[in-house]
Amino acid sequence: MKYLPCIAGGLLGAIFLMASLMFFFKLMPDQPLPPEGSPPAHFMAAFGPTGYMTFVKAFELIGAILVIIPRTRNFGLLILGPILINILAFHIFVTNGAGIFEKPFLTPIACVAALYLLWVARKQFAGLANR
Repeated sequence: MKYLPCIAGGLLGAIFLMASLMFFFKLMPDQPLPPEGSPPAHFMAAFGPTGYMTFVKAFELIGAILVIIPRTRNFGLLILGPILINILAFHIFVTNGAGIFEKPFLTPIACVAALYLLWVARKQFAGLANR
């Protein structure tokens, strides 16, 4: 049971590390664009040319490395938490729930791993809510 947080941290870190490195090194093929005029197309049109995704992916990379290292895991969760919330919000509000449970199920796996790590470290995070 004591190795489960290390496994969850490694899995969560690997998901975000893979996603950020694929973005920076252009390792993934071009995805088909959503239909023109659809909410996802408007969303991507706003973020694509501005460089905002590069900013987000840089924080994904930093957060992934920090989550993989057990000593800095909580700080990595603080960085990856808002990114994970934004991924969920995109799927829920922009795509109306489509894509959350599509294969390879990375979004639900990342959410469960992050929630488990937050639960394990709840005593360390309790100090943030006491003020």
